[in-house]
Amino acid sequence: MVLQRYEINEKDTWDLSTIYPTDQAWEEALKDLTEQLEKVSQYEGHLLDSADSLLEITEFSLEMERQIEKLYVYAHMKNDQDTREAKYQEYYAKAMTLYSQLDQAFSFYEPEFMDISEKQYADFLEAQPKLQVYKHYFDKLLQGKEHVLSQREEELLAGAGEIFGSASETFAILDNADIVFPFVKDEDGNEVQLSHGVYMRLMESKNREVRRGAYQALYATYEQFQHTYAKTLQTNVKVQNYRAKVRNYKSARHAALAANFVPESVYDNLVAAVRKHLPLLHRYLELRSKILGISDLKMYDVYTPLSYVEYSFTYQEALKKAEDALSVLGEDYLSRVKRAFSERWIDVYENQGKRSGAYSGGSYDTNAFMLLNWQDNLDNLFTLVHETGHSMHSSYTRETQPYVYGDYSIFLAEIASTTNENILTEKLLEEVEDDATRFAILNNFLDGFRGTVFRQTQFAEFEHAIHQADQNGEVLTSDFLNKLYADLNQEYYGLSKEDNPEIQYEWARIPHFYYNYYVYQYSTGFAAASALAEKIVHGSQEDRDRYIDYLKAGKSDYPLNVMRKAGVDMEKEDYLNDAFAVFERRLNEFEALVEKLGLS
Repeated sequence: MVLQRYEINEKDTWDLSTIYPTDQAWEEALKDLTEQLEKVSQYEGHLLDSADSLLEITEFSLEMERQIEKLYVYAHMKNDQDTREAKYQEYYAKAMTLYSQLDQAFSFYEPEFMDISEKQYADFLEAQPKLQVYKHYFDKLLQGKEHVLSQREEELLAGAGEIFGSASETFAILDNADIVFPFVKDEDGNEVQLSHGVYMRLMESKNREVRRGAYQALYATYEQFQHTYAKTLQTNVKVQNYRAKVRNYKSARHAALAANFVPESVYDNLVAAVRKHLPLLHRYLELRSKILGISDLKMYDVYTPLSYVEYSFTYQEALKKAEDALSVLGEDYLSRVKRAFSERWIDVYENQGKRSGAYSGGSYDTNAFMLLNWQDNLDNLFTLVHETGHSMHSSYTRETQPYVYGDYSIFLAEIASTTNENILTEKLLEEVEDDATRFAILNNFLDGFRGTVFRQTQFAEFEHAIHQADQNGEVLTSDFLNKLYADLNQEYYGLSKEDNPEIQYEWARIPHFYYNYYVYQYSTGFAAASALAEKIVHGSQEDRDRYIDYLKAGKSDYPLNVMRKAGVDMEKEDYLNDAFAVFERRLNEFEALVEKLGLS
């Protein structure tokens, strides 16, 4: 049974009092920031009066953003730890409203800044040396000049920010708080209530009937609410397409990738490379079918570990394993990891109402917190090092960069996390000697690659297809979404959609479809990470130093430049082909072990 929040040991919860000591302190900060925003109007029309005015207004806008970000982080993490609590739903809503008010208040900034001439820009930088730190920030703004609207239009768009986010918010509340899953039988024959966390555990069961029961019960629930989920997703797609259109982008994808200065060819190269290598996935699934002794492999058979070795860990054991693996990155990196593990940066266990999944969060002025829903298995060990990778990236960036560059682009985010996963795989394969344990680790890697590179690219194809369909006037009904998703799933997995009817509803439960072209970066990130991990584990100290420099870079340079300096050119296809070469090499070893152990 999933515990209530109050039943969780305090040491296994994150310490949000390091952000605000009390809820009262948060409420006072909200009041103060609301009053501060009222002062912004005095700056309107004066941005380019002088170099000093540009500096003053820029610094004030960034300081307001910094403080509101901190306010938001507290509210959203309080809400995530139990999404049923009305108080923190209200906090979260107020924080979102304040963000919208911030955008409205400073809606004059970009239109006014776009009026700066080349000479005035050069003169300002010379007249006020403190503006130099913002040069890269200004340069990026100027590159988007054709997509900035008039001041009135910017104000109207900013004012609609909260409304634009309502589809995503509705999905989150429905999927985490309102939806009630049925009871199913676990491995011991006990009736357990399904939750997002329990479902993933049961999908890894060795008992096929347990997997089938959980799978069918989960998707029967999504089938029941498919029309509501279709409406929230359709609305979100319309929002992204509308925003792109009014800002003069060719498409929502063009707008999303341009925000990270990533050409659309990077996306298309990924899909093409993955489709070219789908035979490797089919080969792995055929092998999985043989090992399981199943002639009719179904989608609910894809997640269960193939190993007969119980390679599981308690949370405390996992912390030690993570520290051992990540020590290759040096003493400073390891000391940061130990701080995160010992100073309550992590909310460890599932509780009723808690947001599903895992993430790393926080702001420039907080710890780089992590949310987990811990289960004692190898997959969760990898989740731990994955989220730790994000948190260490945040730690290095925030410590090294000023606030204006103290975050990193989404495009770079997934590379740090999946590099850690690849390092862990390398380290585990180095230390194990017996074939059975090696089999378990290789199985985990192959499943992880399937889930991160193949599966997320399938998501990326689906996401782009629904945005294009809406742009072309198609109505995104549940029937349309079901058929599109089922067809794609059949192409990727090679498993008949007629034999796997439930999978057509999977799109309904994927929160990342509300993140606006986020998922493709899991795939590009994992591929780049496989190259970086090879260099870190088997390369020189210089390779490791270059990697730490990447963690420190934040937004001080364009993402593709940051990666080139780290040793990976993501505009070429080489890094993708290299990643598939690693997958094939490990698949070959896995096949040999299957033969040796007599498992097929």
